[in-house]
Amino acid sequence: MVFSSNIFLLFFLPIFLLAYFVTPQRFRNYTLLLASLVFYAYGAPDFILILVAACVVNYFLVKGMARAQNSKTKKGICALSVVLALSLLLYFKYANFFVDNLNALLGWMHHVPVDWREVALPIGISFFTFQSLTYTIDVYRGTTQPSRRLTDYVLYIMMFPQLIAGPIVRYNSVAAQIISRQSTMEGRMTGFYRFVIGLAKKVLIANTLAQVADQAFALGDGLSTGAAWIGMLSYTFQIYFDFSGYSDMAIGLGRMMGFSFPENFMNPYTSRSITEFWRRWHMTLGTFMKEYLYIPLGGNRKGAARTYLNLVIVFLCSGFWHGAAWTFVLWGAFHGLFQIFDRLGMAKILGKMGKLPSMLLTFLVVNLGWVLFRADGVQQARTFYQALFAFKSGAALTLDAHFWTVFTLAIVFSFITLLKGGQKLQDRVFAETYTVRRSWVMFAVTTLLFILSVGSLMVSDFNPFIYFRF
Repeated sequence: MVFSSNIFLLFFLPIFLLAYFVTPQRFRNYTLLLASLVFYAYGAPDFILILVAACVVNYFLVKGMARAQNSKTKKGICALSVVLALSLLLYFKYANFFVDNLNALLGWMHHVPVDWREVALPIGISFFTFQSLTYTIDVYRGTTQPSRRLTDYVLYIMMFPQLIAGPIVRYNSVAAQIISRQSTMEGRMTGFYRFVIGLAKKVLIANTLAQVADQAFALGDGLSTGAAWIGMLSYTFQIYFDFSGYSDMAIGLGRMMGFSFPENFMNPYTSRSITEFWRRWHMTLGTFMKEYLYIPLGGNRKGAARTYLNLVIVFLCSGFWHGAAWTFVLWGAFHGLFQIFDRLGMAKILGKMGKLPSMLLTFLVVNLGWVLFRADGVQQARTFYQALFAFKSGAALTLDAHFWTVFTLAIVFSFITLLKGGQKLQDRVFAETYTVRRSWVMFAVTTLLFILSVGSLMVSDFNPFIYFRF
């Protein structure tokens, strides 16, 4: 089940909210936990018991680690917890990739391939793993205390608003809220506004752009240069409005229940360097990679060469985390190299060029990177890059007035902070509180957006879910 589906919007969510708010305060965690298990089981019933069992095992491991007096014992339990979490991720997400590449190598060497039954990918396994890791490592470091109750820990890991697409929530940021939180009427309304804004971004903008992006990437050698650029830009805006829309929906759902989840995006396409882009794009992943991989590797404390190596390792891991394919590895390496270029002086050069030129050049680099991210394979990516710069004719895309309207809105909303009064308008829309007058305006606008989104889902079965590879 995904947020942008009528089964969720018209059945699951209303029933859950009704059950949640009629439940006495001290029992609401159990209602939320039960709903989260139902939510996940609806889409992946074969994996729910495995993930719950993993939560139970890790809860008791970390509890034992926290009680251990011997540092070697504590370190050993921590290592075991980390290995178990990563083992689940490696098996479910990467086993097929490794076997396919092994069989390709064996075929090249004229050996018999390995007989292998493909493993299905549980939805949200990457976010599940990362949150498990943050909990274990933070308790080991002493920056947070272990959860007092098993159900609280399982709730933290399996909570449906942020389980399948983030944001990545650190346990110490919500531990107190899991134990005690207040859900005010104002919080419910602002949460509803945020949820519907995210829903509209996903359904009304991202889905429309996805159809054109899919057309372009499916054309192969018949792709014209113009179609390639339109297709690339469409995917660039699609993934932003899709991913940030899901984050908005998760943050909004959490706010309705009294949770405060971290922001995940901050106008990333207005960045003036790739380094700045990664401070604004998928911010919770960037924080995770920095605190749990980059800094432990040595960060920038061991000289320039080691810093560059650490950056490459971090972005290779980031790319591979996104999907089990060589295109994701290359995408990670692509961004890692530009991080190094920034440190070698490119960021300073861009800064001297002025705001608009540096932003446009950064935006171009990000677009070129998204080709790797979207392509189904290295060959398709290469064909697409050739079309971008070959200045050739080819098959035309189906571009109607609806597409151009949405495409224009995507550009405006992506760069709205550059417009006069744009930042102020954005701050008002995403405000934590509203005046009475503005509350009625937001309620009317979001109600209209909700009706349009549901209507769009009813008349079309095109609703791509990008995160199945995550």
